[in-house]
Amino acid sequence: MAISVVLIVLGFILLIKGADWLVSGASSLAKKHHISDLAIGLTIVAFGTSAPELVVNSIASFQDHSDIIFGNVIGSNNFNLFFILGIVGLILPITVQSSTVWKEIPISFFAVVIVFILSNSFFFQENNVLSRIDGALLLILFILFLFYVYKQMKTDKTEFEIATLEISNWKIWGLITIGLAGLIFGGRLVVNNAIEIATNLGVSEKIIGLTIIAAGTSLPELVTSVVAALKKNSDIAIGNIIGSNIFNLLFILSVSSFIKPPTYNLAFNTDVYMLAGGTLFLFAAMFTGKNKKLDRWEAGVLLAVFIIYTTYLIAKEV
Repeated sequence: MAISVVLIVLGFILLIKGADWLVSGASSLAKKHHISDLAIGLTIVAFGTSAPELVVNSIASFQDHSDIIFGNVIGSNNFNLFFILGIVGLILPITVQSSTVWKEIPISFFAVVIVFILSNSFFFQENNVLSRIDGALLLILFILFLFYVYKQMKTDKTEFEIATLEISNWKIWGLITIGLAGLIFGGRLVVNNAIEIATNLGVSEKIIGLTIIAAGTSLPELVTSVVAALKKNSDIAIGNIIGSNIFNLLFILSVSSFIKPPTYNLAFNTDVYMLAGGTLFLFAAMFTGKNKKLDRWEAGVLLAVFIIYTTYLIAKEV
């Protein structure tokens, strides 16, 4: 089992570096073709930070591991919301723009509700399966969200500044190729060895997905938000989290369903309730204390809830 743990760590390293190389190569390629910083930020960078979740879920879909598919997405979103925002808020009380309070946070809550309804098959199916039709609906909603962000950025006249070096075409394609290879190989290492550990310990794939895999695939978001907090950039710190959560629910689950519709384990409903409750708490926090700000005590509450709930999940399995 020790070898499996080492291979999982290696897999996470490959996932993170692979995403970094892919973003660097793709950003440089876009610059050479005079694609705007805005387009790069909304597409390549957004994809890059969630690439680990996407690759892990795609591999899990091919291998028919539904609990890892849902566990990774729901667990990553809870990790983002409770742990990362908790850490970031303790470093720097986060001031939030009005558009984020009244639009992006409600959109992320709406995404949770939609996934909950579709996964539980309340209206159209007897089995709890996220069908390809459900996935198509999620993808349409994701495209509408991207259109909203695009219109929002045009209104705000804001540009993304992506630092790129003038590098040759062969190096650009080398970064893209190596990045993709790192993502694919790293994803296979994480999924296969996580399943092996779960089997050896008698722990469910649900718990492995909610904890180890979810935390590992969220490392890019953790690093990005912590660095942003240290640089006193609240917009990036919270925008990264809210955007990633929407991306995970609407895009990654839609891709997973297209590969092979996953069966939803009703035991995940408790974790979805936690995600919905945390999102509502974040919204309510904008109106307590200093207006439109996540204060340190509120960040502490998020972090404490995450630690208590994760301990409860693990203790329940032992």
